[in-house]
Amino acid sequence: MTKTVKDYIRTIVDFPHEGILFRDVTTLFADPRGFRMCVDQLLAPYAGMRIDKVAGLEARGFILGGAVAHQLSTGFIPIRKKGKLPGATISESYKLEYGEATVEVHDDAIQPGEKVLLVDDLLATGGTAEAGIRLIERLGAQVVGCAFVVDLPDLGGRKRLEALGMDVHALCAFEGL
Repeated sequence: MTKTVKDYIRTIVDFPHEGILFRDVTTLFADPRGFRMCVDQLLAPYAGMRIDKVAGLEARGFILGGAVAHQLSTGFIPIRKKGKLPGATISESYKLEYGEATVEVHDDAIQPGEKVLLVDDLLATGGTAEAGIRLIERLGAQVVGCAFVVDLPDLGGRKRLEALGMDVHALCAFEGL
């Protein structure tokens, strides 16, 4: 039987809180065949498209985004939590279940008119991804797609990003929280 990306992802019960089924992609990253399959499948829908930069969301999006950027022979842009980047930045805040968070990007990382692929490991509510999209667009670039390993459709992130006009690509989905 041929393995899929989903087969490499383990589920950890009650992490980080009781009642949560945590989808752990580190097992996928640790397996050379699984990781290669994942990267190849993340970039497949964008083959032949102009992509000037790949933006990865902190932190597992850095691992994936760097690998995808390498395969596409393009630059990589980290979108980080507030206060982690050393140069001049722009920031975007978004709501969490309890409270608010902020992400930042260097203000010179992306040039107007560039085409950017946004990459992360997991799409849940879509708040972090939407904040990343807003940062990219504020710098005058266009998001050509949003690629994720895992979609948690019950949390509504895909619908949220599609409502913004985004093309959303996920390698697998897990029902529930």
